[in-house]
Amino acid sequence: MSFWWFLLLSVIKIAVVLIILLTAVAYTVLLERKVVGRIQNRWGPSRVGPFGLLQPLADGIKLFLKEDLIPTSVYKPLFIISPIIALACALISISVVPFGKEITYKGVDLFNIANVNIGLLVILGVTSVGVYGIALSGWSSNNKYSLLGALRSSAQLISYELALGLALVGVVLRTGSLNLNKIVDLQAAHGLLSWNFFGGFQFVAFFIYLMAAYAETNRAPFDLPEAESELTAGYHTEYSSMKFAMFFMAEYANMITVSCVATLLFFGGWSSPFGSLFPSFGPVLDALLPVLWFVLKVFLFLFLYIWVRGTLPRFRYDQLMSFGWKFLLPLAIANIVVTSFWLGLRAPLQ
Repeated sequence: MSFWWFLLLSVIKIAVVLIILLTAVAYTVLLERKVVGRIQNRWGPSRVGPFGLLQPLADGIKLFLKEDLIPTSVYKPLFIISPIIALACALISISVVPFGKEITYKGVDLFNIANVNIGLLVILGVTSVGVYGIALSGWSSNNKYSLLGALRSSAQLISYELALGLALVGVVLRTGSLNLNKIVDLQAAHGLLSWNFFGGFQFVAFFIYLMAAYAETNRAPFDLPEAESELTAGYHTEYSSMKFAMFFMAEYANMITVSCVATLLFFGGWSSPFGSLFPSFGPVLDALLPVLWFVLKVFLFLFLYIWVRGTLPRFRYDQLMSFGWKFLLPLAIANIVVTSFWLGLRAPLQ
């Protein structure tokens, strides 16, 4: 395959994934407003387009047309670059996620932008850098509420990043790889009985991951960095127009990434819950069905995110830190010990 074919197909893949991701971000916002509206016994957006389906477009146009205000006392270079860092990290992390079976055309995998051996580490590393956008935005805003929100976010990320990373060690021990494609392939043999959540007995690790992921993405009940009742809007108090929209997009893109990782590591990724129970449906359907399974699982995780926001109250900050350090972290370490012991006992039998 020539370099130009590789470059062309790679650019097309990146463009398609970016368009789908940004569209998904817009309609995840609509889904959240609709679902929370129903939970609170109201309609949610219903005026713009049929059933309110054009509301994300109207919101986008409004944010583009709003005046971009920059307070006089801010440190301008960091104030401007902070939302760019947050959004860039949120978009880059999706590049190593495999969306379907490995199907190649002219040597290029169609359903994966970058298949790297340390894909899981890449996601953890890139998402960790995203907190710099929040921290710098709070400091550069020269606003006490923004600074408090940024400090909370930094402390929250450090606290829960440990538990999140340790929760994934059990999956890595079981699969023996950091390659996301290999992790999914090892869960695809016997349907849901092969998934790490069921067959791998990693349900404790999953719940640790889920709790830590809520805190990492600053979502309820761990949305302390932007607690409206305490900090006005937290780290993005001074932002308006598209800079505010970029923080908003980064938050929802991170939600989608977290849902993708949970699907890949614990619920078989693109694999069917029925395994090889059903025969082949032809080459086209065999290529598209895994993508549909993947999208369905990610959608269920996003729905869970929204459901939790609509039903659980916000933690106090001392409760948040205590929960991370005194409960999740020891539980994650215990899960690694038990998983290692279990794998060690099984090893001679294989």
